[in-house]
Amino acid sequence: MTGEPGAAPTRSPPRPKGPAPTLVVLAAGIGSRYGGLKQIDPIGPGGEAVLDYSVFDARRAGFGKIVFVIRRDIEAAFRDALGRRFESRMDVRYAYQHLALLPPGCAAPAGRQKPWGTGHAVLCAADVVQEPFAVINADDFYGAESYRVLAEFLQGPPAGAGRDLWAMVGFHLDRTLSAHGTVARGLCATDAEGFLVSVEELTAIEKLPTGARHREPDGAFRPLTGREIVSLNCWGFTPSLFGHLRRIFGEFLRCHGGDLKAEFFLPDAINQLIREGRVQVKVLPTPAAWFGVTYREDRPVVVENVHALIQAGAYPERLWA
Repeated sequence: MTGEPGAAPTRSPPRPKGPAPTLVVLAAGIGSRYGGLKQIDPIGPGGEAVLDYSVFDARRAGFGKIVFVIRRDIEAAFRDALGRRFESRMDVRYAYQHLALLPPGCAAPAGRQKPWGTGHAVLCAADVVQEPFAVINADDFYGAESYRVLAEFLQGPPAGAGRDLWAMVGFHLDRTLSAHGTVARGLCATDAEGFLVSVEELTAIEKLPTGARHREPDGAFRPLTGREIVSLNCWGFTPSLFGHLRRIFGEFLRCHGGDLKAEFFLPDAINQLIREGRVQVKVLPTPAAWFGVTYREDRPVVVENVHALIQAGAYPERLWA
């Protein structure tokens, strides 16, 4: 503050904000471990799904548009159960993940049925996203603080010349585990300034009475303390991501396109871009409560947690009343 003694203090003008960011929701997952379309399973007292709380939090954090990445075969059920109630409140768009959406000159191999993975799902939204955007999973509850810090980051000043500046919300591993089976998490390494160095995709993390462990491909177990920072696909990007993804996805297909089960994971693409020196990714730690529905047995815990947040005043009892 500056000014003459006794005068009203002067303040720096508020920093101009960029355009309202978009929320890209990855909702094309089959939910095979859960045993159904968990994206639309009600967990709130008014029949709300986990996704209702994500959209509610994003809307009050300042996100202006929602893009749902879904499959064509679940479109009718998704719109009837969720989409239409969002369409009356926000700008809602849809993008469709399908096996044939590939770079020029590439084709899906005969017999391929499995989706190409989260990197491909994000790439499917390229035609409807022109502004800074966040990416989340449809079936994870990230907490209001996660959307607030992402919105603030995405509306901040642009990165300097030379490389892009993106963000990732980081959670402690022990707050993201299921008591009913193994989970997949991205184990993060950061530098002294809080920038992401790498994300290692661990696909079989098991909760233990103290800490956790991961079953390695050779069958051995890697011990984990539970305090590690992990990625849950809660990211903040600029549209430059799409050009990078097209290039890396083409490389992936040339190497692994004939593998009927190979997946193009978003964290793997981010790792490559960090190694190439093309991007920096700031890790945004959050105290927000996370919970999700990986297995059907997880649902009662999620219902209980949502009820506790409602009782604490974090959400209204009827979210869209």
